[in-house]
Amino acid sequence: MSHTYKGKVMWAHLDANMHMRHSAYADFAAQARIEILDEMGLDMKTFQKLHIGPILFREETTYLREVGVNETITVTTELIKAKKDGSRWSIRHELFKADGVKAAVIIVEGAWIDVLKRKLATLPEELADHFMQIKRSEDFAEIA
Repeated sequence: MSHTYKGKVMWAHLDANMHMRHSAYADFAAQARIEILDEMGLDMKTFQKLHIGPILFREETTYLREVGVNETITVTTELIKAKKDGSRWSIRHELFKADGVKAAVIIVEGAWIDVLKRKLATLPEELADHFMQIKRSEDFAEIA
């Protein structure tokens, strides 16, 4: 499944230098992940019912271009690594300015957590199959 998220940079996203603050890049990527999960039937109500949610172990951002207020950015999402059952995964987001220039690359590594037991969990098979339909990158690698 291919997915893009579009969003407008607001005043609240700016830092003292009048460009998008570092944590706003992560916020846009997180929103892109939440939307693609929602489209796959992994919405917040489903997570609450299952007592499962996504958890990040690592997040890495490479900043390439400044982004300013009122700019519209597009965020792409692709799976770059995953276990067969979708229990562990890495996702790459690329953020593009309206003119198509790549502004940042964000890579997150994560898994699923049982929010009651506070232990790592797996998704039910049907939902894991849905998750694994996220568009795979050209350099996709299966995690052993």
